[in-house]
Amino acid sequence: MKVTSMTAAASLSFQPDDVDVLAGALYTWCAERNIKLRSQQGLSIASIAIDLYHAGHHTQDDLLVALHERELH
Repeated sequence: MKVTSMTAAASLSFQPDDVDVLAGALYTWCAERNIKLRSQQGLSIASIAIDLYHAGHHTQDDLLVALHERELH
């Protein structure tokens, strides 16, 4: 089954509330660890946070817990 670009793009789109949750978790995570958001490490964490969001962690608290658990492994 071939996935069209439109379908792929739609699956990656976020609503404003989604962005707020992701940004809030990312800013908190980076601030707690003194990581610059635009650094390579900050970008890596952003990518991980997006993956975790798609995996079902849809609140800032859930994302922070999942990021913390991932850090411990």
